[in-house]
Amino acid sequence: MREINSQQITDVVKRLCMEANCYLPADVQQRIGECRACEDWEPAQGILDKMIENYKIAAEDDVPICQDTGVACVFLEIGQEVHISGDVREAVNEGVRQGYEQGFLRKSVVRDPIDRVNTRDNTPAMIYYDLTAGDQIKITVAPKGFGSENMSQIKMLKPSDDLDGVKEFILKVVEDAGPNPCPPIVVGVGIGGTFDKAALLAKTALLRPLTQRSSNPFYAQLEAEMLEQINRKGIGPQGFGGKTTALAVNIETMPTHIAGLPCAVNINCHVTRHKTEVI
Repeated sequence: MREINSQQITDVVKRLCMEANCYLPADVQQRIGECRACEDWEPAQGILDKMIENYKIAAEDDVPICQDTGVACVFLEIGQEVHISGDVREAVNEGVRQGYEQGFLRKSVVRDPIDRVNTRDNTPAMIYYDLTAGDQIKITVAPKGFGSENMSQIKMLKPSDDLDGVKEFILKVVEDAGPNPCPPIVVGVGIGGTFDKAALLAKTALLRPLTQRSSNPFYAQLEAEMLEQINRKGIGPQGFGGKTTALAVNIETMPTHIAGLPCAVNINCHVTRHKTEVI
């Protein structure tokens, strides 16, 4: 059994909060560059150029890529042969508290959804736990802005809706979102499980590299088809038209009940931020 002090978790989460907000992942940069190369609509070209300039300045000056530094979504994959000394939840929240304070990141979390009083330190984090084999902890911090989060939807489709129903729902969510989530977007899709599991699948789909297609050939093809259809919508960067409405569609699935076909779509903006470290 390997012993890990909760202070290590705090230190890593603090650093990842700052790095994720200032440095756009290489796969996202690559996709934006590819889209710029094939974009022939002048307003769209200009917007993509500004996006590229923006994330380069953010990296050079160590400043946030976007003013909405999001709610901190923290994914913990904890090896079963790890013993953590200390309170894991508090360790994560302390890391978020320190990272958002020291990184001069905007604090956007309110203590209650109705009274709307800001917690002033961006806590609590949204924490997701998963037990895995081994003696390590994999920590991923994914700041989630709400311009895109608010455009996400879930629907309990009927089995008879079948694949066509899934496709129609994905396209409807993107159409309903329009320019609001700051396209070009990344579309995370979760199919199967239960109401809550489908939503989590959609969110974790956003963590997969945009250059990596589903390991299941059927869903890899569906991802490609949905991306093509979404980009035909012509919403374009920031909603001003063009070929580039989405950078990628990532689909994750799991088994479900014979009577159900849950489908969730979690949208992310072009600033699809996440940073991972293993301890």
